[in-house]
Amino acid sequence: MNVDKVIAVVSAAGIELTDRRRTISDDGWSLSFANGAELQIGDDGKINASGKGADSVLGLLDLRSSGATKSKAQRPRTGRPSHFGGS
Repeated sequence: MNVDKVIAVVSAAGIELTDRRRTISDDGWSLSFANGAELQIGDDGKINASGKGADSVLGLLDLRSSGATKSKAQRPRTGRPSHFGGS
């Protein structure tokens, strides 16, 4: 999917585009939307989404289950240690 189509679909749903610029590596576009979603759209069509509004935007683009990458920061696990001391 190209960047212009993404902008058109998301904007038509009432989510304002707040920033559009080329990626630092100049191999795609970085888009920011008013709902907190941030998309990286490669010139090859690959889409990476992050931010609190990413699920909404991916749903609008019908990409939730088609392999689009959604980036999320992972929280550290706070489970039990793997080794318990003992005699």
